[in-house]
Amino acid sequence: MKIIIKSQSELPIYAQIVEQIRTQILSGEIEEGTILPSIRKLAKETGVSVITTTRAYSELEATGYIASMQGKGSIVLPRNNSLLKEQHLKHIEEYLTEAIRTAELLQLSKKEFQEILDTLWKTGE
Repeated sequence: MKIIIKSQSELPIYAQIVEQIRTQILSGEIEEGTILPSIRKLAKETGVSVITTTRAYSELEATGYIASMQGKGSIVLPRNNSLLKEQHLKHIEEYLTEAIRTAELLQLSKKEFQEILDTLWKTGE
């Protein structure tokens, strides 16, 4: 697991950690069942406080990416976890809502918006 903290980032440090671990889990770099480094170890490796890494792990646990197990540490949950799926659906809805608002500002029709979506969907295949 590789975490890079950027001091010039707009994101708070804990959010940078969350985003990078989340991305690595979703891409399969960190597989389900993997035990993550301890909070103290991650804090030492990244050069941040234990409070910051604790907050990052708490956020990952609250959103269904990891679970903390007494005496074992934090373990990566399966990606088909229903809580995780709900979180992703929420993000999709937020992004699409913003895209629709932008399309309305540009006075695009629903058909034009749908064509953009269809094109993007095809290029993602």
